[in-house]
Amino acid sequence: MEFTRLFEIPYYQQEKFPQEKAFGHRLENGELRYWSIDQFITEVNQISFGLLELGVQKGDKIALISYNNRPEWNILDIAIQQVGAINVPVYPTISPREFEYIFNDAEVKYCFVGLDGPGDLLKKVRNSKAKSLKEVYTFDKTANAPYWEDLKRDGDFKALQQIKDSILPEHVATFIYTSGTTGNPKGVVLTHNNIVSNVKAVCPIIPIDPGNRTLSFLPLCHVFERMVIYGYMKLGASVTYCGTKSLGGEEGELQGIKPHFFTTVPRLLEKVYEKIYGKGLELTGLKKKLFFWALDMTEDYEYDKSYGIGKSVKLAIADKLIFSKWREALGGNIKGIVTGAAPCPAKMARVFSAAGIPIREGYGLSETSPALSINRFEPGGALLGTVGPAVKGVTIKIDPANGDYKKGEGEILAQGPNIMQGYHNLPEKTAEVIDQKGWFHTGDIGKFVKDKSGKKFLKITGRKKALLKTSGGKYVAPEPIEKKFKEEFLIEQMMVVGESKKFVSALIVPSPDALKDWCSENGVACEITAIPGNPDLKEISPATLEDAKVLAKYKEVVESINPHFSHIEQIKKFKLLCQPWDVSSGELTPTMKIKRRVIRDKYKSEINKMYEE
Repeated sequence: MEFTRLFEIPYYQQEKFPQEKAFGHRLENGELRYWSIDQFITEVNQISFGLLELGVQKGDKIALISYNNRPEWNILDIAIQQVGAINVPVYPTISPREFEYIFNDAEVKYCFVGLDGPGDLLKKVRNSKAKSLKEVYTFDKTANAPYWEDLKRDGDFKALQQIKDSILPEHVATFIYTSGTTGNPKGVVLTHNNIVSNVKAVCPIIPIDPGNRTLSFLPLCHVFERMVIYGYMKLGASVTYCGTKSLGGEEGELQGIKPHFFTTVPRLLEKVYEKIYGKGLELTGLKKKLFFWALDMTEDYEYDKSYGIGKSVKLAIADKLIFSKWREALGGNIKGIVTGAAPCPAKMARVFSAAGIPIREGYGLSETSPALSINRFEPGGALLGTVGPAVKGVTIKIDPANGDYKKGEGEILAQGPNIMQGYHNLPEKTAEVIDQKGWFHTGDIGKFVKDKSGKKFLKITGRKKALLKTSGGKYVAPEPIEKKFKEEFLIEQMMVVGESKKFVSALIVPSPDALKDWCSENGVACEITAIPGNPDLKEISPATLEDAKVLAKYKEVVESINPHFSHIEQIKKFKLLCQPWDVSSGELTPTMKIKRRVIRDKYKSEINKMYEE
């Protein structure tokens, strides 16, 4: 069979690549529970019958909210689509005001929530003052709300099939509310065909075979991971859901599942790298020398690069002694990892790929379902520092009206079957991003670069809204600068500032573990404590950051990286910050993008002082 609507994909897997372990996750008692594709489809149909009994009709909106990915989310997703209703996934970490806005804007009638995270999500939803909301169901049993399984019913399959037959590929499947860095979220309207076209374009790129194991930990409410899950279904892969906290250690899912593939965001790759680097710092003597010798071997790595006999032998030694252990730490079976949602420092892709853990960066937006371009895994299909060639069916062009024409830079425009229908209830906003010729204006600045064979790859050079203008009238794109600085192990986060100022400066959040090790080696007292309420985050004491040696070290780092940029782009002053930026504290979006306005407002005093001195 072939599929043209999203709810047909599980049936495609059932016919082509039936899996006994199609979807699984770890229960509270530690047991791994899996749904076979047959069990999955049975429960999908039972929930569809239950929704029909509730009176759910075509076009009704149903919200799904969960802290952690879980098979129940996908069961509801497909069940909602089968009755012609519209799935409205929502991030659990957004503010009560945003909950209220989304629920009222979409006119959500029913909501399903997971109770497996911090805070009372059920209470948060019920307090949203959503006028259209009739009932909230939970994925986890509680005395305070009806349980999702209570909806399961048997029903008339012929009647359900008639409804399914009436749903066309061009009908709306979902609203994806963009997390946004400013203003109210916008509801991206996507049809079955929008996402199906992207699934079919991306699946040939993913290096997995039927029965291969995958991990899923990026939020399903984000279209990136959701589209990938549909892709796993099409390819007949086994999906195990887990949280990011359960990835590491001997008992972690990387060791337990030994996945062949997963998707991630750059920040999580950076954390893995920091742990690897940190363990290298803990070594002594010859082992430590070997570790950093192997790391140095990756400095000139490029995809598909050929090395002479001498370097090849050294790389083979480094692989046997060091890199093989890295691969084992990730389960030992990784065929590939795709990263997206935010810019990936080239160093991350370079180091992991050199170690035999292929990293490929892709690019897209919620409005494009999402993939526009992806670096391939086959020879000649990837170029470091780029986000790859366009995926099949998508056309990308550069509009020189917004960028540096001499450099070939401009706003990235895209056309294809994956482009959204528009923003829900916002025709003016839709018209701002989709022009009369059907080109979607991404708001990102980029250019095409060529590899040695002349093949074109897309390179992102900045964000239109993120561009800052100095008092001298010069435009500076912060993201490439931040991306380069974050390759330095001592820097965890960074934001460039300088709007209407004579020069650009930076707010820098040091990496606690790396700084602690450096302080230990240089005789500096370093006080680091866990942040109350969020023990995964660490705070560095002001006294440590004000130490003359520490400031001198960071000045040295800044001065070593500055020559990579033009004079106007170079960092003249910087301020070290004690606390990291996080989603929970409001400085990051759920996809780990920095909220520039929020950070500028929060550190207004620190920024002003850099320009007063």
